[in-house]
Amino acid sequence: MAASKPVEAAVVAAAAPSSGSGVGGGGATAGPGTGGLPRWQLALAVGAPLLLGAGAMYLWSRQRRRREAGGRGDAGGLKRNSERKTPEGRASPAPGSGHPEGTGAHLEMNSLDRAQAAKNKGNKYFKAGKYEQAIQCYTEAISLCPIEKNADLSTFYQNRAAAFEQLQKWKEVAQDCTKAVELNPKYVKALFRRAKAHEKLDNKKECLEDVTAVCILEGFQNQQSMLLADKVLKLLGKEKAKEKYKNREPLMPSPQFIKSYFSSFTDDIISQPMLKGEKSDEDKDKEGEASEVKENSGYLRAKQYMEEENYDKIISECSKEIDAQGKYMAEALLLRATFYLLIGNANAAKPDLDKVISLKEANVKLRANALIKRGSMYMQQQQPLLSTQDFNMAADIDPQNADVYHHRGQLKILLDQVEEAVADFDECIRLRPESALAQAQKCFALYRQAYTGNNSSQIQAAMKGFEEVIKKFPRCAEGYALYAQALTDQQQFGKADDMYDKCIDLEPDNATTYVHKGLLQLQWKQDLDRGLELISKAIEIDNKCDFAYETMGTIEVQR
Repeated sequence: MAASKPVEAAVVAAAAPSSGSGVGGGGATAGPGTGGLPRWQLALAVGAPLLLGAGAMYLWSRQRRRREAGGRGDAGGLKRNSERKTPEGRASPAPGSGHPEGTGAHLEMNSLDRAQAAKNKGNKYFKAGKYEQAIQCYTEAISLCPIEKNADLSTFYQNRAAAFEQLQKWKEVAQDCTKAVELNPKYVKALFRRAKAHEKLDNKKECLEDVTAVCILEGFQNQQSMLLADKVLKLLGKEKAKEKYKNREPLMPSPQFIKSYFSSFTDDIISQPMLKGEKSDEDKDKEGEASEVKENSGYLRAKQYMEEENYDKIISECSKEIDAQGKYMAEALLLRATFYLLIGNANAAKPDLDKVISLKEANVKLRANALIKRGSMYMQQQQPLLSTQDFNMAADIDPQNADVYHHRGQLKILLDQVEEAVADFDECIRLRPESALAQAQKCFALYRQAYTGNNSSQIQAAMKGFEEVIKKFPRCAEGYALYAQALTDQQQFGKADDMYDKCIDLEPDNATTYVHKGLLQLQWKQDLDRGLELISKAIEIDNKCDFAYETMGTIEVQR
């Protein structure tokens, strides 16, 4: 959980960066380049699981917005439709549904009437929960119905699909819905039911096609359909991302991302500047100090490469120190593990972190830092128990380490343990009074608690707290960013826009701030052109910003 910047709701970046969606320091996102793909395809490829680094705040915000949307009859113009579970009497209008005229009409109507009677009997069985009997009646209705009565036949197939759905016979549901749609191509209820069946059958692509058709036919006004579309799009994104990342070359994130990531640690030995006696021989010659340093250390060379922002050489230099079992082996293990995490290789990082943690003779700061990073990695892997154990162990072995409480506080927010999160931020502030980030995140935690509890007086107190933080720490971009998210929640869009402008003034190279400002234009003014312009600017600043690609892709898919 590294340096914090906004990620849609507000970024609280993880100490263990992800291989996919943007995580880690400053909201700068690490991930694959464009590779020539259209941006919406790239967005699908990189729309990997929402990880801890991409934000405790972000995850909470999405869940909270969905809960709110689910609790309103009309959320922002989206209709909360019924579950579409019950059978129906007639289908949506379709060609060829009128009764014929002429001498054969009487017999044909009798046949249709018998089919309707069987259907009505099936409906009664359905409502009584007798689904097998209902299926028999709908099958009879299908066999009796004249083949040219498309609308009626499509209704009978759709009703039988509804009964199969109650028995969780998903293959039969999909087959009957297909028949219904063939007879009536704009049959929304059948399309949506088939989409749900495809979801259960793990046919994500087919599910997405059907639910997208439903959204279009409904004019994007039905919340239930749009939530399913969003859900399956993200699942498909995860699947595509796994395929992409399985065979891709590890990619180093942008320098801005890396620097922001390390800036979230104050008790991290490996991220501290080199001491005078650690300078390499080459630098010592320049300083006339060559006689002071005689050793040839891979770790010290790696540290020098860090200062030069030559990050691609760090892992190999650390490996040399480890292979030689040099005096800085523990530091080299931790630094190598950190860069493995930065490029998204958690499998390679874990053994190094395990070794550092087990080295009882190693500096306690190194062991605590390794525990923080392993704990964050576990949370990314959705193992909250192991994550909590690591953070608690770090607090036990190094109780005066402010980083432990800072990052554990972010973990507690993600676990919805707000009171414990506030207590951790308080302890971090006690140990490090000038920690602007901890104070801003404490305000956000208090705001979240007040907002969730619908406590207007506490909301006002939290907003006042933000004002005090940015007044005390006017150079803290994170404070403005988190405040902007709270202001957006309160629909104070103009002031939120001002806060994002202050973020940009302080950190003009932070791509994610441009993304959030772009999203604000869409929510505030429905200004699509300005929103996309700002997101494009984010990509121009950092062409590895997955969050920008994912956001732009989502907008393009919806459009």
